[in-house]
Amino acid sequence: MAWTQVALAGLWGGMVAVERKAFLQAMLSRPLVSATVMGLLLGDVSAGLYIGMLLELFYLGTANLGASLPENDTLSATGTAAAAAGMAVATGADSTQAIWSVAVLLFIPLGRLGRYGDRLLEGYMARLARVALASAEAGNLSRAVRQNLWGMWPHFVIYGAVCSGCVVLGGALGPLVGLLPLSLLRGLAWAFPAMASVAAVLAAQGSHARRAPLFAALGAAGVCLAILLALSREAA
Repeated sequence: MAWTQVALAGLWGGMVAVERKAFLQAMLSRPLVSATVMGLLLGDVSAGLYIGMLLELFYLGTANLGASLPENDTLSATGTAAAAAGMAVATGADSTQAIWSVAVLLFIPLGRLGRYGDRLLEGYMARLARVALASAEAGNLSRAVRQNLWGMWPHFVIYGAVCSGCVVLGGALGPLVGLLPLSLLRGLAWAFPAMASVAAVLAAQGSHARRAPLFAALGAAGVCLAILLALSREAA
């Protein structure tokens, strides 16, 4: 595991965490974008892209509306993609759907962990915002700017460190994944398109379109049919 990869994962994870909450907000923190770029930085674009697509659909379908604080989909996506890239490097083989499935199953709870972190940081940011507002009203604009910058640093440091840790943890888990029985690895490989199908169903249902159930059913049926056809060809 190259330490440059650990550093790159931390830098990108911290940057999109700040972009999500306080700066720019140009949709770079969406799971599809953030995971794909994470994979690109770590030399595993395919893992980042496919994991990003799956989690983008999943969080579109499970979005919380109203005052409820949503799960941190950015941390979930970047951490999962970083872990998958770390696993692939540790196994010394190409990135596979089995690795992606393991990464998703183990690291998707980062969304809830990130929500807990966001809740803890909200009070800190609110205090700094009040101080910055008072400084601006008093004419001390430079102090107000410094307070706003201080409010961004915890997100960068904490979530960047989590993403770096995901690369290291993925590298540690990689050899263990390689020891799994071949039958289990094949099952995990087929689990990834199945999870993508479920995520697509959730996204379709969450769209509240008039024919959302129909679209969801057709998408799930299409994925199941493709899996069955592929399995029948392997058996033949």
